[in-house]
Amino acid sequence: MDQIQSFLPIILLFLVMYLFLIRPQMKKAKQEKQFAAQLKKGDKVITLGGIHGKISELYDDGTCVIECGAGKIKFERAAISMEKTAKLNAPVKEKK
Repeated sequence: MDQIQSFLPIILLFLVMYLFLIRPQMKKAKQEKQFAAQLKKGDKVITLGGIHGKISELYDDGTCVIECGAGKIKFERAAISMEKTAKLNAPVKEKK
């Protein structure tokens, strides 16, 4: 019984780390993967590097071609920012 009580704080620490760090990170990674899979031709996107553009081609190997002011650039789908793209495509709210 004393052995279990001595390991209880360590077990609780791992449980807290899982609930507050690992699980939310896995959930976000799953959402980003789903977002990348749902991209389609013509979508306006922003990359993690801050490049704004429109998707002109999609490939099955996980890459896409984005048309921007500098021309056409090939990117990995994972390089497209889910949060920044969502803000870009969000409806504009009127200020009162």
